[in-house]
Amino acid sequence: MQTESVEATGKTLEEALELALKGLDAARDEVEVEVLARAKSGFLGFGSQDARVRATRLGVEGTQVRLAKGIVDRLLTHMGISATSTIGKPSPDSPDTHTIEVEGDDSGLLIGRRGETLRAFQFVLNLMLARQATEGQGRVILDVERYKERRARTLRDLALRAADRVSSSGRSITLEPMPANERRTIHISLAGHPRVTTESTGEGDARQVSIMPRRGGGPGGPPPRARGRPPS
Repeated sequence: MQTESVEATGKTLEEALELALKGLDAARDEVEVEVLARAKSGFLGFGSQDARVRATRLGVEGTQVRLAKGIVDRLLTHMGISATSTIGKPSPDSPDTHTIEVEGDDSGLLIGRRGETLRAFQFVLNLMLARQATEGQGRVILDVERYKERRARTLRDLALRAADRVSSSGRSITLEPMPANERRTIHISLAGHPRVTTESTGEGDARQVSIMPRRGGGPGGPPPRARGRPPS
């Protein structure tokens, strides 16, 4: 019986992944990869760390994400981008969502200003996938050099800082225009905040999130009960 999951260690992430694939006797598009540790060079040999990954063979339910990875690889080749893709392990919060991670020397070209190029790449992937994939197999998200993960962390920090300003001043703050997924991150980050609430205003690309004091929750006021789910 074939092993379905293998952990491997290497000097680089690529080396660790190749060892894991050999252990499973599988190709890249047949496994999902969880990065357990990223390689660190350290200083003068101290504090260095090898990369470690866990590769798990995809079952029948992984057909759509394998198809998506094939599309991404073909697009990278046609664009002349020096980068490789791997299928990331779904998060416990969203088990039906797979992420295709792209890394490599040229991968920064795929992000663009504030992620504009990455969003366009995702849109093209969705169009091509819709023509070939079957229904009911979850979502496929494209990320480059963990940009979306880093951007979400930045937005959460921004939301909390803005909420502190609104709480102390009692005056609303309107953030810069953002795409829908980033506005949602702001709304979710402040959904349970006792002193501020959020709403989206504007149209199209100019849509913004406003952070406002809650009624009765201004400076020195008693925190009111949290309301329902935030708007998108």
